[in-house]
Amino acid sequence: MARYIGPSTRISRRFGQFIIGSAKALERRNFPPGQHGPKSRRKMSEYAVGLTEKQKARYIYGLLERQFRRVFAVAKRERGVTGERFLQLLETRLDSVIYHLGFTKTRAAARQFVNHGHIRVNGRKVDIASYNVKPGNEIEVKPAASSRQIATRGLEENRLRNVPGWLSLNAENLKATVVRLPVRDEMEPSINEQLIVEYYSRF
Repeated sequence: MARYIGPSTRISRRFGQFIIGSAKALERRNFPPGQHGPKSRRKMSEYAVGLTEKQKARYIYGLLERQFRRVFAVAKRERGVTGERFLQLLETRLDSVIYHLGFTKTRAAARQFVNHGHIRVNGRKVDIASYNVKPGNEIEVKPAASSRQIATRGLEENRLRNVPGWLSLNAENLKATVVRLPVRDEMEPSINEQLIVEYYSRF
């Protein structure tokens, strides 16, 4: 599966919030990358604002442009508010769910965890990170010792992270259930999905 392999901390610096890379590096250099980063005060056009928001969301969820646009196209065809449905599709990807459950520290690690076949959905192995879970789906870590060791270590490292209300976690058995679809307040707060909708409406 294609993924971003370029410089990481500069992505967080570009958007002014931790996304990927080193959080400590962002604290040390909390200004945009590049020669004019520390003193850049250019006013952005509406197009640039929408593009920036789209790129930020893309990096947060770890998708390339074609994948990201495909998810948006699906959201646009479905009922409901396009922006909210778009975020729901991103949040209910299996890699995002594994991240929210705390089995891994980052979404990138969650994607790898899924791709390596450590996860079962409704008793069947699913190794596709973009698989969208649905209410009622049961997710569990494969009973192999190596799989459970990784997930247990992840839960320990992320014990201060709260599992969102739309997921129910049984930490002892490394199992979880999708209770319902997430509502807007339970999804990524730093993303303005309306700007992304307006950006794609230009094409």
